[in-house]
Amino acid sequence: MKLTTTQSLQHIPAEAWNALAGDSNPFIQHDFLLALESGECLQPFGWYPQYILAWSDSDELIGASPAYIKTNSYGEFVFDWAWADAYQRAGLEYYPKLVVAIPFTPATGPRLLAKNDNPEIKQALILHTIEFAQKNQLSTIHWLFNQKDNQEILSKFDLLTRFDYQFHWTNNNYKSFDEFLSELNSKKRKNIKRERRKVKESGIEIKTIQGKDLTEEQWQQLYNFYQITFMKKHGTATLSLNFFKAIANKILAIFAYDNLQAVAGAICISGKNSLYGRHWGCHENYDSLHFEVCYYTGIEYCIHNNIQYFEPGAQGEHKISRGFLPTKTLSCHWVADERFKQILAEHLQHESQAMADYGKALIQASPYKKPDDTQ
Repeated sequence: MKLTTTQSLQHIPAEAWNALAGDSNPFIQHDFLLALESGECLQPFGWYPQYILAWSDSDELIGASPAYIKTNSYGEFVFDWAWADAYQRAGLEYYPKLVVAIPFTPATGPRLLAKNDNPEIKQALILHTIEFAQKNQLSTIHWLFNQKDNQEILSKFDLLTRFDYQFHWTNNNYKSFDEFLSELNSKKRKNIKRERRKVKESGIEIKTIQGKDLTEEQWQQLYNFYQITFMKKHGTATLSLNFFKAIANKILAIFAYDNLQAVAGAICISGKNSLYGRHWGCHENYDSLHFEVCYYTGIEYCIHNNIQYFEPGAQGEHKISRGFLPTKTLSCHWVADERFKQILAEHLQHESQAMADYGKALIQASPYKKPDDTQ
């Protein structure tokens, strides 16, 4: 096979890419990645595409990885600021580095695409990615939010491994939101009912609208809500309105109305069997509205539409009490400097033990009834 790189998916037919990516994960698909490019969401924020491609002798695309040269660590959600600081204190350059992930997307998904899931093609992609980093004098490679099968293949190479936790909801064939609540212990069940009641009694109306059905006014409102949160946190809204419009067929918008005026909104991304909560914003503070718009409405949507999983975004231990359980996220890391590789390996050994203990504590905090709990 032949291994190459390209700086834009404009040169790769969508059918050829999606034949490898499949239709399950929305973020790895051609339209999502190309929308990041055409929506000017990448280079202005330090993401420079270098897609890794594998071709057959007959020039058929048989393998691919979404890779980006990075000049910072923004928008990755697997935090390596301490690594960058250590490099700087040692007089070394941490940036540029290479990231194999989906920009601004903390969601587990495939990173090694291969025809017929061929492991040899995946191994070739890994080797070429390392060779590319060495040739271009990049400090590190970071494969982030890997699926377990990809992590297993990556682990066969001499890479550092890391894990963290997110909080996901699983649909246990629920027929209604009340049936879901019935599986929670009494305290958590009552708290959720109270939070939903507060929103309803305040006169707030919640509406879900498919992206393809949004009016221009609703697009502007939704994007305004997206920007609000970044402005409140002194951050930068990296995703453009044109980007969201380009992936309208993947978007589920959730609006909150007070006296027919939109006061809050959230953006979700729909996959084949998963819903992914992403961005939210609100003009004013309403008691429990965040939980309703970002969690409960999404859960109810999944139940009504037979969607199996709901991932409401990165971090947030408060999600546990609302039915979202800890789920491991996995990453692998290649380090060019052997001395730093050993230092980081020792650090990760301690970090992994701490994370394992943290995971046990999270599981103990589950809101679901224990076998002997009849409440």
